[in-house]
Amino acid sequence: MQSFVLLTWLTLCAAQDARQRHIANGLTLGAGVLALAWLLWSGTTWLGATAEQGGWAALLALAFTLPGYAKGRLGAADVKLMTALGLATDGRHVLGVFIGAALASVCWLLLAPSVWLHIGQGFRSHVRYLEPGMSKKQPFAPFLLVGLLLTFAWLG
Repeated sequence: MQSFVLLTWLTLCAAQDARQRHIANGLTLGAGVLALAWLLWSGTTWLGATAEQGGWAALLALAFTLPGYAKGRLGAADVKLMTALGLATDGRHVLGVFIGAALASVCWLLLAPSVWLHIGQGFRSHVRYLEPGMSKKQPFAPFLLVGLLLTFAWLG
C-alpha cells in the first residue's frame, strides 16, 4: 500500500512537471512535511526504515540534487521532491531512484528524436516539455518516476 501511495504521488508530480515544467509546492513540500511528520511520530519512514535511515536518505538526496540546482540543471522542485522521497524511504531507494532516473534520462535523450514522431499528438501535447530539443533543461520528475519503478522492481 505504501509503495502505491509513493507511486501515485510521484506520478502526479511527473505529470505536472511534463505538462508545465513546474511542480506545485503542495506536492513537494506537502509530501515532505507529511513524510517528516510520519517519521517523527512513528520513528520509521513510510516504507518502514528507521528514522536514522530516513534522515540519511534525505541528506543523500540533498547531496545528489543541490549541485544540479546550483548549476541550473535541476529545479528547486526536484530538490524538494527527492528530499521528500528520502524522508519517506531510505538510502537504497534514493540511490536507486537517482540512478534509474539518470539511465532513463540518457535513454530518452538517445531515443526521443526517433520515438517522438510516433507518439500520438494528443499525448504529445500533454507532455510537450519532454519534446526532444525543446529545452536544455528537461523536466526531471518523469525520469524520477521511471527510476522509482525500476527501484521497486529491483528491490522487490
